[in-house]
Amino acid sequence: MTASDPPLPLYHRVYLVLRQLVLEGRFPAALAMPGEHELAGEYKVSRITIRRALQMLEREGLVVRRRGAGTFARPPLAAEPVRENLRGLIENLLVMGLRTTVRLVAFDYVPATPELAAVMGVPAGAVVQRSVRVRAAREQPFSHLTAWVPEAIGRGYGRDDLAAKPMLALLEAGGVAIARAEQTISAKLADAAVAPLLGVEVGAALLWVRRQVFDPSGRVIEALEALYRPEMYAYQIGLVRDGAMWNPQRAEAAGQGAAGQGAAGQGVGG
Repeated sequence: MTASDPPLPLYHRVYLVLRQLVLEGRFPAALAMPGEHELAGEYKVSRITIRRALQMLEREGLVVRRRGAGTFARPPLAAEPVRENLRGLIENLLVMGLRTTVRLVAFDYVPATPELAAVMGVPAGAVVQRSVRVRAAREQPFSHLTAWVPEAIGRGYGRDDLAAKPMLALLEAGGVAIARAEQTISAKLADAAVAPLLGVEVGAALLWVRRQVFDPSGRVIEALEALYRPEMYAYQIGLVRDGAMWNPQRAEAAGQGAAGQGAAGQGVGG
C-alpha cells in the first residue's frame, strides 16, 4: 500500500477487530456472539456494516450463523507464537515508570480464567488482582496495560499506590524478589474499549506484549498484557554473533515519536 491508497472501508476494519477477538477466543463457542444491534452500538456503526463484517467472517469459516439462534464463533486451533528473551528488561521497566505518567482505569479482584490461571500457574478460579492502566509521555497516551498479580501480593498495596508508582517498584517495596521475566511480542488491533483510551481509531494496529515476571523460586508474581501505539514505542535489541546464530546481548526499549526517550522501558508494563 502507498500513502495515496484509500483507507480500509469501515466494514473491513470492524471485520478485522472481530476476527481478532474470535481468534483470541473472546467469544465462547457454546454461546451466541452479541447480535448485530448490540455490536453496532458498541462500535458506533450501522447494522449493515456489522452484517457485512460478519459475512466476511462466515466466508472465512470463523463464525457460523444459525437462523433463530444467532452467530457462533468457530476459532481455529492457535499456533504457538515465537518467543524472544529480552535482557536488561527489569531495569528498563523501572526507568520508564519514573519518566512517564499513568492513569488508573480499573482496579479490582477477579477469579482467574482457565487461560489466565495457566499463565500464572494458579488454580482456575483463584482470586487475583487485576489493574488496567494507561501510560502517557508528554501527555500523549502510548500504552494500555492490563496486569494481574496473586491476591496475597496485591493486598500489599492499594489503588492510590498503583496510580502513583510503577508496579515493579511496589512489588519490591513489599519485599517481593524479582528474578527474571519472559515476553512474547506480536501485534493486535485496537478494539472498541482500547481505541479511545489510546486516542486511535478502532482497528488501528498496535504492538502487543505479554509478559510473565518470576521470583527466584519460579513463581509468577505478575502477568501482563500491554498494547502500544507503534509510532510512539519500539524495541531495540542488541545481538552478538555466535557461530551461525545471532543471540540477544542486551535489550533496550526505546521510545519513538512524541514519547521520545521518556517512553523507554516501562512501557512494556510495570
